[in-house]
Amino acid sequence: MNFKYDVIVLTEDRYENPAEINPYINNVILEDALLVNALSSQGLKVARFSWSNPNVNWKDTKAVIFRTTWDYFSRFNEFKKWLDVIKNDVMIINPYDLIFWNMDKNYLKDLSDKGVAIPPTFFIEKGERRTLKEITSLLPYSQYILKPNVSGAARHTYKLDEHNIDDHEDLFELLISDESFMIQEFMLNIQIRGEISLIIINGKFTHAVLKQGINGDFRVQDDFGGTVQEFVPNEKEIAFAEKCIAALDYSPLYARVDLMWDNNGNLVLSELEMIEPELWFRNCPEAAMRLAEAVKKRM
Repeated sequence: MNFKYDVIVLTEDRYENPAEINPYINNVILEDALLVNALSSQGLKVARFSWSNPNVNWKDTKAVIFRTTWDYFSRFNEFKKWLDVIKNDVMIINPYDLIFWNMDKNYLKDLSDKGVAIPPTFFIEKGERRTLKEITSLLPYSQYILKPNVSGAARHTYKLDEHNIDDHEDLFELLISDESFMIQEFMLNIQIRGEISLIIINGKFTHAVLKQGINGDFRVQDDFGGTVQEFVPNEKEIAFAEKCIAALDYSPLYARVDLMWDNNGNLVLSELEMIEPELWFRNCPEAAMRLAEAVKKRM
């Protein structure tokens, strides 16, 4: 079959053709451009569109690769419906089964069962009738992070303890009626040492960054003023990240492994991002080329 495009690099509506450019959006465009150019250098016909662009005929492309689709969790039902429509006609990178599994943070339990260290985590199903106080009274720690199973950019993520838990009961009752949540022990080191993100391309480490919150904020995302700096991980940190990838049933072409240090100073997996992780290609353009080469080989 003669496709119009070999690969479409996926973004979202806000970033497809932004009317205004600020430093944040400029980084989005730069990141995507680095990959588009790298894929084009492999002799592939490449375009960049929002996943929700109604004018795109997805059957005209051989493959799609998820990059800056950073609204999927706020449009989850719409996104999942779209994904289910294209999955039989288009090669999805990373593959559909891996993306679907990675959408819900229940994947942390799966990885824990395979020997990957994670923070102590309690999963709360949608429709739970118990209050936050009733649930946390069963847990052996005093500070918690509450967040949705499907989320990003710290959406509905709250730090709780005995002093503020009552203030969140009404909100929790509303939220849990609509989606599942999780409670994790709060890791003090997230405010002290931050979180490291290691980029894995085709199973191998390429580069890393250190993310830290502003003024001790536990949220390291730049949406909340968090900072990012280049980071050189040690062998133990690299080995931990590669172990996380090796534990998967299917090896992704690209992934971001977010690690932090627990309250005993041990490494734990914060998140494993394989849907649309920021990969900081602007810090390491050769990683974009390595991904493009892997895509070309898989096609």
